Amino acid sequence: MCIRDRSKAAPKRGIFVMNKWAPANLARQQQSASPLLAYAHRCSFSKKTVPVPSMGDSISDGVVFELLKKAGDYVKQDEIVAIIETDKVKVDIKSPESGVLVKLFAQQGDTVEVGKDFFEIDLAGAQPAGQAAPQQQKKQETAQESKPQKQQPTQEKPQQAAKPSPQQAAPQQAAAQQKAQQPQTHIGGTGGVNRNERREKMSRMRLKIAQRLKDAQNTCAMLTTFQEVDMSQAIQCRNDFKDEFLKKHGAKLGFMSFFIKAAVAALKDQPAVNAVIVGNEIIYREYVDLSVAVATPTGLIVPVLRNCENMSFADVEKGLELLAKKGKDGTITAEEMAGGTFTISNGGIFGSLMGTPIINPPQSAILGMHAIVNRPVVVNDTIVARPMMYLALTYDHRLIDGREAVTFLKRIKSEIEDPRRLLPVSYTHLTLPTIYSVQISVVAVSLKKK
Repeated sequence: MCIRDRSKAAPKRGIFVMNKWAPANLARQQQSASPLLAYAHRCSFSKKTVPVPSMGDSISDGVVFELLKKAGDYVKQDEIVAIIETDKVKVDIKSPESGVLVKLFAQQGDTVEVGKDFFEIDLAGAQPAGQAAPQQQKKQETAQESKPQKQQPTQEKPQQAAKPSPQQAAPQQAAAQQKAQQPQTHIGGTGGVNRNERREKMSRMRLKIAQRLKDAQNTCAMLTTFQEVDMSQAIQCRNDFKDEFLKKHGAKLGFMSFFIKAAVAALKDQPAVNAVIVGNEIIYREYVDLSVAVATPTGLIVPVLRNCENMSFADVEKGLELLAKKGKDGTITAEEMAGGTFTISNGGIFGSLMGTPIINPPQSAILGMHAIVNRPVVVNDTIVARPMMYLALTYDHRLIDGREAVTFLKRIKSEIEDPRRLLPVSYTHLTLPTIYSVQISVVAVSLKKK
């Protein structure tokens, strides 16, 4: 009879004595748990937190102007989630990737800082079936609305108004007589009096404009000098070459390009107008970055044309057209509105006859253009009607003396009244009729060939 020693029995199947092997059912456990682990892996790594992006060098925060998406919505890559309003522009906040919007860390009207968490997105989230084809759904709804619906005519029996009883009629007649006997205290029209009021919160842009304008009044010693300019020659030049200019350069020829080129020449002649006070020093800029005031639905913005001293008429007009379009669309950036050295404001497009513009800090002067109006003027001892415009130059008297200011404005007047001054030196000997007859529109308008 053979007796086995149970204490020295072989190890269990699948188990190594040095614990190098797991139990036999461990593989099955891992296989059954793999979907759960994969789900946990996706949950931990598929969510992404998107911070408030940089909105400009000098902008550190903004206000959530509008939320276009809410938690639970599916957003595509580069789709706008919210709009943030800053002191200068409105910035579109876009989703960097497609997914489901899990959480918003700010609500409409909240102030958010650059770099702080703004929203969280689940990259593993699937697009709902209802959002797969929104255009087809709209087409179906439009088709259903366009189908005529048959309506069955319904006949309603006329109801006779209930006659008041004698007991009810007596008090009503007495009240009507008493109302007629009361004296009428209303003075004015026969219509109703409207005393309603509406209160709105000021936007960040409007608050910033108000602050900067008030700071300019409190800081600068502002003084305004005036001139009037005869626009006859500039109007004639524009009418003669506007069609050819549009055909060649794809931009309309306006009066703003004449004044910008004239301002560049005057700023080179009077560098103090292009300078700025910083502390106890005066910085003279040898370049000309002109700020041009543009009215937008959200307020007045002042984008900048860089290095106008190197620009032709065509460059100026194309640059102005681009900045105006960006300003109206709300796509202009903060960098495009920073760093101007001199400002031109054209209130004449709204019919302003004369005004005193306010300096755009930290600049030292601003030129105001106004409406062109036919007025009687004396030319060669004869009274004639000429298209005249008033010009206003507001300047900081701390830096610019009256002599420099008046000389600057007279230089602009001379450039506009005789556009030959805006031509290259080799063509200044020509008279305007000669210039028009030889059709050198590219030189007269563009100053350089492209």
